[in-house]
Amino acid sequence: MKSIVTAAAFACFASASFADTLTLYTSQPNADAQKTVDAFMAANPGTEVEWIRDGTTKLIARLRAEIEAGNPQPDVLLIADTVTLEGMAQEGLLTAYKSPEADAYDPALHSAEGYYHSTKLITTGIVYNTGAEKAPASWSDLNDAALKGQVAMPSPLYSGAALIHLATLTGDDKLGWDYYSDLAENDARAQGGNGGTFKAVAAGEKPYGVVVDFLAIRNKAEGSPVEFVFPEEGVSYVTEPVAIMSSAKNVEAAQSFVDFVLSEAGQDLVLDMGYIPARNDMGVPAGFPARDSIKLMDFDPAEALKNAEANKEKFAEIFGVN
Repeated sequence: MKSIVTAAAFACFASASFADTLTLYTSQPNADAQKTVDAFMAANPGTEVEWIRDGTTKLIARLRAEIEAGNPQPDVLLIADTVTLEGMAQEGLLTAYKSPEADAYDPALHSAEGYYHSTKLITTGIVYNTGAEKAPASWSDLNDAALKGQVAMPSPLYSGAALIHLATLTGDDKLGWDYYSDLAENDARAQGGNGGTFKAVAAGEKPYGVVVDFLAIRNKAEGSPVEFVFPEEGVSYVTEPVAIMSSAKNVEAAQSFVDFVLSEAGQDLVLDMGYIPARNDMGVPAGFPARDSIKLMDFDPAEALKNAEANKEKFAEIFGVN
């Protein structure tokens, strides 16, 4: 007996079978995530994006629970830092993809194998209140005895960007762990995240601070009494990398998404959001210095991953915190 399939039933089956849906997990702010998704779908008609937004730590906890249950949901990740993705790559949770757009990027900003690609630069530098007596120019200036008790910074026990900053500066031959020991001896306050540090500086509670660039530059443009410095030794940075899961159900769309966020159109979107694009030869948002004048300090995600727990323990010991 032959089965009979109506036209309506066939259409429904075809729609279910061939619908092109991409699932994205991202730590972007909601407004930025919506802009990214909308722009990608406009450039890729016929592809729908389902996305979940949360902080990187919570997203990864959710993803690991899904992996444990045997049903990871995302095709692609767009999250805060390369260290997290380096760990996932080492576990075999990511698939390598060498995007043709990667040639327009510094090799230091993506995995050599193609497991992840950076999409923006969020640097960490020095912010100071305009009422402060001295204008710092280097990281070393924060250890000046004249600034004793006047410096605030986010804790690497709390902030992922601060942990990467710690790994970067302690890995520098001229700074190293002695730099952090000197900060502790100079009564620098290390607690909380970037937001709390910035507020302390803007209010004059602590005239000097260590924060991510856009917090200071955007708030200065809105009238906050602060200045931001890109120190002469260079800056540490996080890069909001993109990566494809090894369990991705829609690999083709995931590759298209990677290509899009790395393309000039995708990087123009980053610029519109007020961040420094990771792609070479791009502009910068208002209030930032020229892209080629910003010196990025050396950073190895694999080394930072290997030393993460030891770095936290040593920092806690130096600053006497838990």
